Amino acid sequence: MTRGIKQRSKINFPPVGVIGKVFRLIELLDRTPNGLPLKALAEQTGINKSTAYRFLSHLEGEGYLFRDSSGNYMVGPRLTRLGTGSSSQATLSKISRPVLENLRKSTGETINLAILDGSDILYIDVLETFHTFRLVSEVGMRRPFYATSLGKAIVAYLSQDEQEELYANVEFVTATSRTVSSVPKLKKQLNLIVRQGFSLDDEEAVAGVRCLGVAIFGAEDKVVAGISISGPIVRVTSARLPTFTKEICRAAREISWSIKQQMSSARDVHES
Repeated sequence: MTRGIKQRSKINFPPVGVIGKVFRLIELLDRTPNGLPLKALAEQTGINKSTAYRFLSHLEGEGYLFRDSSGNYMVGPRLTRLGTGSSSQATLSKISRPVLENLRKSTGETINLAILDGSDILYIDVLETFHTFRLVSEVGMRRPFYATSLGKAIVAYLSQDEQEELYANVEFVTATSRTVSSVPKLKKQLNLIVRQGFSLDDEEAVAGVRCLGVAIFGAEDKVVAGISISGPIVRVTSARLPTFTKEICRAAREISWSIKQQMSSARDVHES
């Protein structure tokens, strides 16, 4: 045997065709934020149904895909961490939607789900109240974080460095006479939010409208979004705030738990 020459260990790479099929499935789901069932995925990618199911099940188990209660596959938590596009927002909305519907039913008011995008709050889901008298935000709408219960509920739980970066770039624009207009006042409000566990927008964004916001947490208890109850002050009264606070805090905990369970399940499968 010739000395000094190491034999290369044989590496079993998956066939290129397999990788191509997996990427076709992922790319199709990335273009379809609301998700697709197995049959549609197989038909639109031209992949055999049983083969597609095997790939999808593995990707779901690893946390790259998420399957909702109706069986639709969507971009999952691990892919969400790789980017912050519309698919990740749709996944968050899908996980949150059943809880938000229950919250609207129990309170009778408009329920909002939003994320922080730069220094703005971006609304990614809105469940309108059934009352005729209402002020409703729209999906895709933006508002300054400092003027909303959603924004302040999220920012209150950012790291100090992240908060300071926001403070350095914020330009306060007063929407109403109650809108916070300085960093010291904002810091005071954020500290209160952390202590009490919720944020209150008392006619700060829109005159005559009161909103109650709570943060949603994901992996490692990092804040990822916020939910709010909003309505006219004649219905969202001071007397009803304790009940609304209890309901929204419970909803936020449930959503946070669901997100963490998805991440935990993916991690357990990955490590096994």
